[in-house]
Amino acid sequence: MGWVFLFTAGFSEIIFALSLKYNEGFTKLYPSLVTMGSGGASFYLLMLAIKTLPLGTAYAIWTGIGAVGVAILGIFLFKESADWFRVASISLIVIGIVGLKLTHIE
Repeated sequence: MGWVFLFTAGFSEIIFALSLKYNEGFTKLYPSLVTMGSGGASFYLLMLAIKTLPLGTAYAIWTGIGAVGVAILGIFLFKESADWFRVASISLIVIGIVGLKLTHIE
C-alpha cells in the first residue's frame, strides 16, 4: 500500500506545483484552495508512504514524480522549451525513479 500512497502523493505534488502558477500569489480563491488541498494531501500521503517505505527512496521518488510531471506539463501547458537536452534530462530523472523503485520490491 505504501507504493500506492507514494505515487498518489507524487501526482498530488504535480497538482500542487501547477496550481501555484494559477493562484497568483494566493489572490485567486479557487486556485489557492487547490494549492492548499493538494499540498496538504501530498504531504499526508507521503507521510503514510514512509511508514512502510525507506525515507530516502520515498522522498526521492516523490520529488522526482513532481519534477518530471511539472516539467512535462510545463512543455505542453506553458510552451516551455522542449529541446533535446531538457528532454534528455527529464529522461534521466525517470531512469532514477525506476531504478529506486527496482531497488525496493515488496
